[in-house]
Amino acid sequence: MKESLESRVVFRSMTLADIPRVLDIEREAFTSPWSGEAFVNELTNNHFARYMVMDLDGDIIGYGGMWTIMDEAHVTNIAVRSDYRGRGLGEKLLTELQRTAVFFGSARMTLEVRVSNEIAQRLYRKLGFEPSGIRPGYYSDNQEDALIMWAELEQAGAENKRDHKRNYFGR
Repeated sequence: MKESLESRVVFRSMTLADIPRVLDIEREAFTSPWSGEAFVNELTNNHFARYMVMDLDGDIIGYGGMWTIMDEAHVTNIAVRSDYRGRGLGEKLLTELQRTAVFFGSARMTLEVRVSNEIAQRLYRKLGFEPSGIRPGYYSDNQEDALIMWAELEQAGAENKRDHKRNYFGR
């Protein structure tokens, strides 16, 4: 019996060595992609930053990042390679970001999404995000507005927290 794609996906912390592959996905997914320097800065200088990659058989097929500050998490970016979209992997990645945010003490999570990006908005709503406002002209490439969304996070019990630490951080 062949293993499902989803069961072969592994999440791990992003490393500096992952940046070139992450940049490939970043350029594929966004009209105004982050630079390599931005990712280096996030990984080395920002103690609020938490970045992970989604690895499939040794290949990075997605990544996500957030800042965890006090009891809130702010998703900075999340993307899945185009040839892996539509398979539930974006949902799996965002769910893992939410679990990680809870591990780091977050009770709420926020993100911005283009007002025209209905596909992403549907996913975010499915995972508990609700619209809470607009950031006018937020996107620099075309001055498109961003929809601000917030979600209350499920607070995992101590056992789930221990399991998450062991799985994600390899301890």
